Amino acid sequence: MLSTMHRDEFIKTLRTRGYKATPQRIAIYETLLEKEHPSVEEIYETIKKRFPSVSLTTVYQTLHLLADLGLVIELGFSDKSARFDTNIKPHINVICPSCGKITDYEDSSVQELWTHIRQKFANRPVTHRFDVYVPCDQCL
Repeated sequence: MLSTMHRDEFIKTLRTRGYKATPQRIAIYETLLEKEHPSVEEIYETIKKRFPSVSLTTVYQTLHLLADLGLVIELGFSDKSARFDTNIKPHINVICPSCGKITDYEDSSVQELWTHIRQKFANRPVTHRFDVYVPCDQCL
């Protein structure tokens, strides 16, 4: 599966899995692609500008649907906040402990590690999350 699908691929994926490709769902996915690791609130505020009647519940439900379909990864944190990542390939989330900025670090060694982990556990792991906390350049 692609880490980021184009609009038509996204619509096709929803429909082939039995879900409607509503304008709100499409807008939520497009917002995920436009923003880097957005929170539910950031997505909601963006979507509300185009769809004033959209509810926060709709955004939550859509994000959880996308996570269940394997199209995004929910990054939950100990303070109960959540951010969403459309990069579903094995990578490391580099998180600034001061400001919370998240950037993706991709390297073949991360893919190799994930492959090794899956082999070690007989392919039982279905998803991954590797976090490293490093102050960003602005917070240094």
